[in-house]
Amino acid sequence: MLRPSYTDLLEVLNKDADADNVVSSRYTIVIVAAKRARQLVDHAEPMTTKTKIDRPVSIAVNELYEGKIRIIQNDASAKEQDEAWEDTEM
Repeated sequence: MLRPSYTDLLEVLNKDADADNVVSSRYTIVIVAAKRARQLVDHAEPMTTKTKIDRPVSIAVNELYEGKIRIIQNDASAKEQDEAWEDTEM
């Protein structure tokens, strides 16, 4: 299991977020961590040195927890997702 936990990450990510950028989805956190881990695999420099484990996903999660990475939600994609969801509802 990864540390910090999902709830710890949510608290940190939403601490300074305005109303438009509140993160409430585990999916969002997973996607951001995966994208950052891919960057690390492709030889990007880590933004933190405080990890005990040097695996890309662990580094990415720690970068999120330390506030080195911010999640900024795109309104256009959120609207598209809402419309797609409405189209699939029965």
